[in-house]
Order: sequence, then C-alpha cells, then structure tokens
Amino acid sequence: MSNIDFITREEAMLRMNGYGKNAVPFFFIIDFDESACIVKPLDELSSDEVRFVFPETSNVSLPDEKFCGEIRWNVYPQSFEDYCKSFSVVYDNIHGGNSFLTNLTCATPVDTNLSLSDIFRYTKAKYKLLLADRFVMFSPEIFVRINDGMIYSYPMKGTIDASVPDAANVILNDTKESAEHATIVDLIRNDLSQISTEVTVTKYRFIDELKTNKGNLLQVSSEIRGRLPEGYASSLGDMFFRLLPAGSITGAPKKKTVEIIRKAETYHRGYYTGVTGMFDGKNLDSAVIIRYLEKMPDGQMLFKSGGGITFMSDVKSEYEEMIQKVYVPVY
Repeated sequence: MSNIDFITREEAMLRMNGYGKNAVPFFFIIDFDESACIVKPLDELSSDEVRFVFPETSNVSLPDEKFCGEIRWNVYPQSFEDYCKSFSVVYDNIHGGNSFLTNLTCATPVDTNLSLSDIFRYTKAKYKLLLADRFVMFSPEIFVRINDGMIYSYPMKGTIDASVPDAANVILNDTKESAEHATIVDLIRNDLSQISTEVTVTKYRFIDELKTNKGNLLQVSSEIRGRLPEGYASSLGDMFFRLLPAGSITGAPKKKTVEIIRKAETYHRGYYTGVTGMFDGKNLDSAVIIRYLEKMPDGQMLFKSGGGITFMSDVKSEYEEMIQKVYVPVY
C-alpha cells in the first residue's frame, strides 16, 4: 500500500486534464468523498498495487477456471430495528420534500473462506478491481463511456430474484421500481447535459441477468447518450468530476440527497459507490464501485450494499433487498 499515491480531488482533476490533453493512457479510482483518489499512467500502474479486468482491457491475465470446493459465505446484517432508524431519516426527508429518491446503504460483516484475491480471480463480472489488500469490486454497472466524442451512461436501478415467477415482467411493471428508475434516468440526463449536447435516452429499461453464489438476479438499466464538445479531452478531469457522485448511488436532487445519506448511514462508504475507470488515450470506460467487499485493519470483511428509497418504499422489502445484494458471483 505504501507505493500507492493517494491524491486530492483537485490534484486528480489536474492530472486527468493533463493526461487527456496529451493522450496519455491512465487508470483512476475515485472514492465516494472524492478525497483519496488514484490517477496513474497505465505504464506506471503496478499489478501488485491495483489489478483490474474491464470488458475491453486488463492489467492481469486470469485463467478461466472455477473455484474448487465449498464456499463459506455467512452474512451478519445489521438488525431490522437499526435499519429502520436509518430508513426513517431517509423517509422523513422524502416526505418533507427534500429528496425524491435516496440511495440508502449498509455495511454487512461477512464470514468467508474466500480471500479478496480469490474473489477477484474467480468472480464473473463486467468490471473487476482489486486494490492491494484493501478491497475487491465485481461491478455490473457502467458509469460512463466515451467513444469517438460521444458520452454514454447506463444507470442501473431495479433488482429482482430471477427465480420469481415471470420475474422480468414483475419488475418492469412494479410501480415503485418504475418511478425510481425514471427518476435516476432524468437525473443522469441532467448530469450529461452539463457537459454535452444532444442528450438522448437511447434505450430505456432493459434487463441483464447476473449469476451469483445464491442464485440469479435480474437488474434493470437504461442507456443515455450525449455529444461532447471538440477538444473535451484537455478538460477531462473537470468534466468527469462534474458528474460525481454517481446519480444511481446517491439520488435526486443530488446535493441535498448526499446530505441526507450522511445523516442516515451509520458507516463510512470509502471507495464503495465511488468510480473507477481507464482512458486509453482517446476513449474512456468507467464503472460504479458497487458489489464491494472490504477488508478492515482487524481482518473483518465488510460487504457494502443498499438500494433506492422513494415515498412508495416498504421498509421490510428494502431491508431484504440490501441483504439480497450481499453475494459473490462465484459459481
């Protein structure tokens, strides 16, 4: 860990601007608070410090193999009573008109025979990231992609157990889930409009299926597209940080909702719900840091998860969704 260069938000923006202007490929990790960022040229990124596997590139070679043996995966979520206290803070603010949607998250202790390195090696996920002996991420959620001057975002909102009869139709026709998804799509459209033109929702509420150690899940996403100005790469850092924090893991309106999150949650998010990504000198790919297991200094493993709360939310259902997301896609 001693060789990792943690920098401030301002330093990260300057580095990203400079690397973008000079078409230098780089990798980045930005925590939720934007206070402990990592921005490094790809040729200086040590796989002893940071390992990643993205859809188009990686800095390690992983064999296609399965984990041998039984997986021990015991979870110890906070009590329903404690969750209710956090939920009440959120719900009161929603009914008070301070937020339309708030993403409430929790930290769940996990007892497992899988190490962070094991999880990085064996999980199946769109984006995988391992930061030294600190945390592992196996995220299904794209944050933004930049290709040939166009920017794309894919907010993910809505999760259901795939074994539920007619699960796809159930979640697509759920009034609460529909409203939550629409709110986030509108928020992301607004975010992209700050830095691009011709912002359009090109795909609305499509479904991906995820395999996990506890069964399959269906998740709902949309695609939003905008056109970036000429020469955007020289202000890549300024532009990118204007989109943070990610709307799908905060809520709307974003600034006030982040204040509510800080009051309601009982732990520190850290890198969970931050973003990570890579710029190849021309195009950019990035992910939201969700599906996240962190190793604490005392060796305790904490899985961080949550979901969106609206005025239609049922506290018991939200509590169960938070626990349902405590999984590893090792199968």
